[in-house]
Amino acid sequence: MKSESVELAPGVLLGGAALPVIAGPCVVEEPQQTLEIARTLQAVGSRLGLPLIFKASFDKANRSSLESFRGPGLEAGLEVLEQVAAETGLPVLTDVHEASQCAKAAEICAVLQIPAFLCRQTDLILAAAETGRAVNLKKGQFMAPDDMRRAVDKARSTGNSKVSVTERGVCFGYHNLVVDMRSFEILHAEGIPVIYDVTHSLQLPGAGAETGGERQFAEPLARAAVAAGADGLYLEVHPQPDRARSDSTTQLDPARAEALLTSVLSIHRALSGEESPN
Repeated sequence: MKSESVELAPGVLLGGAALPVIAGPCVVEEPQQTLEIARTLQAVGSRLGLPLIFKASFDKANRSSLESFRGPGLEAGLEVLEQVAAETGLPVLTDVHEASQCAKAAEICAVLQIPAFLCRQTDLILAAAETGRAVNLKKGQFMAPDDMRRAVDKARSTGNSKVSVTERGVCFGYHNLVVDMRSFEILHAEGIPVIYDVTHSLQLPGAGAETGGERQFAEPLARAAVAAGADGLYLEVHPQPDRARSDSTTQLDPARAEALLTSVLSIHRALSGEESPN
């Protein structure tokens, strides 16, 4: 079953024939590094023929430890994202954690993302949707797929139809996430397009002072999700994942990210009946 189509950004249609990708580092670390990652991903998207949205957070307000790096903050972070958009032409996505951040972020970003832990926060969802920008709701680790219908309804109540949900797994015991592949079909039945979050699904939440992860499962889970009907993919990419200041155990380097996307594209084409360009 296919979902309703949603235009996340100009030229980026979720639920259409293409497989859109949201990719970028977990958080803005250094401005020049962020811009270089964006240029690299722009080239990857061009080579593979994938519509791509660049993502990076200006603040990670839900880090495990008080001492963990959070990012440059709203003003400085949005300046970097504005430069990315201007120099690469890529649409940009970022997280918003408070209703007061939405209008400012919407001046720069094509997509406002509601973090998983905040996916039931009514005022935040409404403020994001009221900007008129696309809204990507991360499904909370504590939420069943069909529970996200109510969160989507909150966003759509503003008249904004550009709403998507991102699946990133559900808590299974302590420090583990499991992705229920039925989730895509359940949400599609509600007319909701679903993105699969490759790298956050690999996390081991709360396993130590920093969230752990199992990067080795990125490829099989991504392939399974595309085969199960995911409308797009979301993955965090860093030039040196092990040295990343957030999500160092799950981010992918650009070469591995491109190889993964190449692999899943063959599955997507097979399902859509599209012939491979090769």
